[in-house]
Amino acid sequence: MRAAVTERAGAMAVLDRPEPSEPEAHEVVVAPEAVGICGSDYHFFAGELSEEAGGSEFPRVQGHEIGARIVAVGPGCRRELTVGTRVALWPLQACGECYPCSVGRPNTCDAFELIGIHVDGGLQERLSVPEEQVFPIRADDPAVASLAEPVSIAVRAVNRARVQRGERVVVLGAGPIGQCICLVARERGARVLAVDLQENRLEVSQAMDAETLLWTSADDVVAFARRWARPAGPPVVFDATGAPPAVRAMVEMVASAGRAVQVGMSGDDVTFRLGVLTEKEIDLLGVSCCGAAEFGQAVAVVERNPELLGRLVSHRFGLAQAPEALRFAMENPTEVMKVVIGG
Repeated sequence: MRAAVTERAGAMAVLDRPEPSEPEAHEVVVAPEAVGICGSDYHFFAGELSEEAGGSEFPRVQGHEIGARIVAVGPGCRRELTVGTRVALWPLQACGECYPCSVGRPNTCDAFELIGIHVDGGLQERLSVPEEQVFPIRADDPAVASLAEPVSIAVRAVNRARVQRGERVVVLGAGPIGQCICLVARERGARVLAVDLQENRLEVSQAMDAETLLWTSADDVVAFARRWARPAGPPVVFDATGAPPAVRAMVEMVASAGRAVQVGMSGDDVTFRLGVLTEKEIDLLGVSCCGAAEFGQAVAVVERNPELLGRLVSHRFGLAQAPEALRFAMENPTEVMKVVIGG
């Protein structure tokens, strides 16, 4: 079979690899149809993924945003997992023994394994996975099915933020994750303000029924957001950028007793006045991967919103073009919303 293999930092090639063997008990073999590329793929490919985020170990078949078809089912699998069924893959496996696992937070497992990071991922013609990572999904477009994974991060973020109906929520960054947060927060009944540097991204947020603001400066954005969410400022703010100015703006604009939720990844240091945390007694929350139940919630969000989510797919490439697709996505950030390989 063919696989796009990241052989070392900055080098990917499409190679022949052995087919997976027949599935064992509680194991499923799938044929990936569509694989989304995201920022963590960029960092892995460049050899820049931090050890805390999983590191970059080569050679590796990347790809953790996967829409696929089942091609073989091992003994003992759930009845719903049948050959030909379209599925989305929850990419995480937890150890079940560390402290996070012991307190019911396996999504932050100290020894987790992620498809496409620690084990080979979706950029290949066949992939063997445990049945618990396989979720049937009703989606006509496999590229839309692959969006269950980024939507799952949004579900985790909105759950972690305890977003309530009627609350005013600011989302800094209208890339794919920010857009998914807008969608999930709107489904929860929140009123959403999306902020980004690019008008074309804000147009997508508007289609998701979010209000929008073009980023000009941190001071201007903070002032606008606090006016928009009078009298106290927004009770919930998400940063989906990882950019230090946006992170500082999030902490400054959020209301007293509010929730500031960091979703965007970055290796940057961020400074802000420490007194903001104690004076406003805000909850400063981080978001990692989702749990199994949240992935199921994400699948349901995708099934309810295929047309809206389909607008996030800006470019499609075949598996043979995977190296070019990854470089294109990394080199053209203003053009790209979501690159999908396959589909």
